[in-house]
Amino acid sequence: MTELVTLYAIAEDRKAHPAEGSYSSYLFGAGLDKILKKLGEESAETIIAAKNLSGGASREDFTGEVCDLLYHLIIALVELEVPLTDVQAELARRAQKQGNLKVMRETDKNT
Repeated sequence: MTELVTLYAIAEDRKAHPAEGSYSSYLFGAGLDKILKKLGEESAETIIAAKNLSGGASREDFTGEVCDLLYHLIIALVELEVPLTDVQAELARRAQKQGNLKVMRETDKNT
């Protein structure tokens, strides 16, 4: 988790102090819609890489896509001013839950 904390701090700095040629600064300058578009693209690429991994593709490809997804999630968190500590607290709360089985709606069963 230390790496995510470091990445979050770097992203906060890039938002506060845009740097020429920085991809993070570009995303913050482009706004939330662009950030969310990239987040969606990275989500899809992660899913495809997972599917390819189950078909025998390289584990490194999947790991790389997961890293891209986490990066874009961090960018979205910073843009929306959601502290990483909020995410950590929610994960800790969920880890303490007993019987964490989600109740499925009828529409969920078809996906």
